[in-house]
Amino acid sequence: MEIATKDPLNPIKQDVKKGKLHYVANLFPYKGYIWNYGAIPQTWEDPGHSDKHTGCCGDNDPIDVCEIGSKVCSRGEIIGVKLLGILAMTDEGETDWKVTAIHVEDPDAANYNDINDMKRLKPGYLEATVDWFRRYKVLDAKPENEFAFNAELKDKDFAVDIIKSTHDYWKALVTKKTDGKGISCMNITVAESPFKCDPDAAKPMVDALPPLCESACAVPIDVDKWFHNQRN
Repeated sequence: MEIATKDPLNPIKQDVKKGKLHYVANLFPYKGYIWNYGAIPQTWEDPGHSDKHTGCCGDNDPIDVCEIGSKVCSRGEIIGVKLLGILAMTDEGETDWKVTAIHVEDPDAANYNDINDMKRLKPGYLEATVDWFRRYKVLDAKPENEFAFNAELKDKDFAVDIIKSTHDYWKALVTKKTDGKGISCMNITVAESPFKCDPDAAKPMVDALPPLCESACAVPIDVDKWFHNQRN
């Protein structure tokens, strides 16, 4: 599922690859995602800006978040999180930051304050996170992803700086100081944005969207298939 950045009001939609609905493969030993995977609102990785840490431009999306708490969140759920660290992935030559965080209401949230707490309390989880992101596209006949900083996660202060900078890029986008090149900036909340519209005008667009069909839609049988990739 992706935030459809080029659609009005940016709804959540299933990604499509080569004309087919796109699912996350179960690449052994992982069953789908290994965390709650989401994004930070009001951030944007600017494709016109070359990141000083990675040497690559942004991927034209909000910053992704891997939430490591014990609750499996619902699709579209909005939660508050504590930042722990950030991974600098380069996906097909684009900077694609991955924030690691924990739900503020998680029973163990008080025990997690930085990346070292994650290493201590969830041994192997960071390594699995890097491995998952490194290999998850190989089944699409793509090369393994690469990382800055030798695939080491940076600390929460570093993560805050990255989030602040991508928030500034987002502000430039929604105030028309930057060309979004096809991104729909229509919104009902940002007062200073020339793209702001009245909620009454937005409601028909929302009402016209197709309903969820989780129970009615046929899911391809290979969605529940295990895949193995052999390393040479």
